[in-house]
Amino acid sequence: MFAVVRTGGKQYRVAAGDKIAVEKLAGEAGATITLGDVLLAGDGGELKDAAGIVVSAEIIAQAKSEKVVVFKKRRRHNYRRKNGHRQQMTLLRITAVGSEAPAKKAAAKKAAPKAEAAAAEAE
Repeated sequence: MFAVVRTGGKQYRVAAGDKIAVEKLAGEAGATITLGDVLLAGDGGELKDAAGIVVSAEIIAQAKSEKVVVFKKRRRHNYRRKNGHRQQMTLLRITAVGSEAPAKKAAAKKAAPKAEAAAAEAE
């Protein structure tokens, strides 16, 4: 199963086991995050509804990307400026692409205390 997720203003096509480099996200190496902004999902050649799909990922590392050199020059004015920039990025390993299972378990836990309270009142 694959999904197209949006993070950092860019879109990525991901599947379980993929490694991607995205714009910097909050979190330490080893932490698990969920990418909730799923635009499209599919399995093989058929597309699925992306409404209930959640992508789970593990942060591998916080790093910097390749250096971009910015060089400005104006001819015949003895004007030269050299500057560099390294963008912060986060390396992610996609662990799971699928339906939102943890939310369903939480809803079941909320329903259980109501049933216990009703049983206690009946006694």
